[in-house]
Amino acid sequence: SRAAVVLAAGGGSRWDGDGHKLLAEVDGRPLAAHALAAAARAGLEELVVVTGAADLSGVLAGVLAEALPVAIKVLHNDRWAEGQAGSLGLAITHAAAVGHDAVVVGLADSPGVPPEAWRAVAAAEAELAVATFAGRRRPPALIGRSLWDQLPKVGDQGARGLLDERPDLVVEVPCSGDPYDVDTMEDLRRWT
Repeated sequence: SRAAVVLAAGGGSRWDGDGHKLLAEVDGRPLAAHALAAAARAGLEELVVVTGAADLSGVLAGVLAEALPVAIKVLHNDRWAEGQAGSLGLAITHAAAVGHDAVVVGLADSPGVPPEAWRAVAAAEAELAVATFAGRRRPPALIGRSLWDQLPKVGDQGARGLLDERPDLVVEVPCSGDPYDVDTMEDLRRWT
């Protein structure tokens, strides 16, 4: 079984708008709602959301209100300021405890990644796979159980290091959509 993991814990240090970027409005919904809904609609066994700096309870309630038949597990990373590795570690620990074979990891600040991209990466027959958009590697990425202990435990890198270190294992999955993440107000204007 495979879980979709949305990393939504970061502080958004480059964000120059009001409040937290994940709560900024894009097309009438909070930024994070787009990624969460796409990951939920992908139809994997479970959706794991790792929260931190921003209070996403309202956003998550909105996603759940869409009556998506998906199990959602919310994990809060108290140590979100220490970087992405800790958030991914929380998700991996949960996935291992529940018995998933792989996780498909994406980011809450990428509103243009569609459910089909999550689904395609999840369907890859591989221990390590990554979406490509117009030939460029971007999240989501699939990480099989056999590689979980090779992920970084500290710092701000998630799966990227593993993709660089194990090119022999990487399966690229061509996807449609827009993988760009929103870090600044300028980025946000691209979407509105």
